[in-house]
Amino acid sequence: MSDQAKDERAPEDIETAEAERTQGGIDGDYEALVRLLKENEELKDRALRVAAEMENLRRRTARDVHDARAYAVANFARDMLSVSDNLRRALDAIPAEAKAAGDAGFKALIDGVEITERAMLSALERHGVKKLEPEGEKFDPNFHQAMFEVPNPDVPANTVVQVVQPGYSIGERVLRPAMVGVAKGGPKIAAAEAPVEPGPVNEQAEKDA
Repeated sequence: MSDQAKDERAPEDIETAEAERTQGGIDGDYEALVRLLKENEELKDRALRVAAEMENLRRRTARDVHDARAYAVANFARDMLSVSDNLRRALDAIPAEAKAAGDAGFKALIDGVEITERAMLSALERHGVKKLEPEGEKFDPNFHQAMFEVPNPDVPANTVVQVVQPGYSIGERVLRPAMVGVAKGGPKIAAAEAPVEPGPVNEQAEKDA
């Protein structure tokens, strides 16, 4: 259309055309703004997800480092417990009469073995290993292994009444469950408590073995 034709249009037609062009520009700008806002929300959501994943990774790494430090000596400690058990068995195997009648050299040998046993257990304790001697406590299958039951109506059922072999824990894990005898025949500690079955009951100890 020539400039002369444009000039020949009615003023209202010119105004309508200008309005349409302006409206078209506004619509285009609005659509671009909506698109940019949507992209911004998507980027923000993606950034939040990445931040959450990084935080979870940081926590997992910190937990793994803590566990590595806390439980690195678990296998070594378990082996040392066997040595400590043998020292204790050697001491328990000496008759009281022999201890009383022994000469100074024999008594010094006994004292040396006892000191060695205490020093070994003390060293393990410094590395987070704790002894479990639960006599008089409620039986806990997470920390104890029931070997037998003892009829005893004077104490609540499932109370540990004898410790055959002390147990040990490291951190929050069981290094070795305590081997115990539990009472039966007395009043129940809890009405819903299941009876104790003798035998291995500690899954964590079996996994760590």
